[in-house]
Amino acid sequence: MLKLRDVQAGYGAIEVLKSLNLEVRAGEIVALLGANGAGKSTTLLTIAGVVPVRGGEITWQNEPLPAKADAVLRRGICLCPEGRHIFPRLTVLENLISGSLLFPTDRNPAKLEEVFHYFPLLAERRSQLGGTLSGGEQQMLAIGRALMGEPKLLMLDEPSLGLAPQIVARIFEIIRLINQKGVPILLVEQNARQALRIAHRGYVIVTGQNQLTGTGAELLASDEVRQAYLGE
Repeated sequence: MLKLRDVQAGYGAIEVLKSLNLEVRAGEIVALLGANGAGKSTTLLTIAGVVPVRGGEITWQNEPLPAKADAVLRRGICLCPEGRHIFPRLTVLENLISGSLLFPTDRNPAKLEEVFHYFPLLAERRSQLGGTLSGGEQQMLAIGRALMGEPKLLMLDEPSLGLAPQIVARIFEIIRLINQKGVPILLVEQNARQALRIAHRGYVIVTGQNQLTGTGAELLASDEVRQAYLGE
């Protein structure tokens, strides 16, 4: 489905991605691991069309992926960014609807029903301002907003960051359920152990380049990964 081949990208004079190779196949959860500054978020932003590709190629369903964010979104690639970035002065319902503005509005009732199925609390809080939600509730809202775009690929950037353990467990269960519905997921996550437990495959990148790849189980068992990212 999604393939990155020798992709280079960065900001101004700073080159962040240096010949990065990555693939997400149909039905997979793929974890992307690396230290701070390795290029994980830049990878997602480059796929999303926010950061321009300087070299290499990104293809989606065997065709070149457009370099504009709205065109990427129209192809069904949805990003839930690090830091949530919900609209604090809009209600929960308005935040969710904002995720579907590029699509026919007659689909909204079915999409809202799906989001509320995953996150019943959002249905209860639909009239509450987004900025008054807790951190965990805002993360649920951010994921729900991405789901409103009917993703064919869902990209999640640090969905558990700063959340209490019981909320983290719930978020990862929802990620697994979304994937079981057939949505492939590209997951950037600082909680490497949790990410690899649910991932079919994973990549470890260092300074914008591939260092390791394997199944989730293989990376969990890797001495290099255990020492660098699992604190063992």
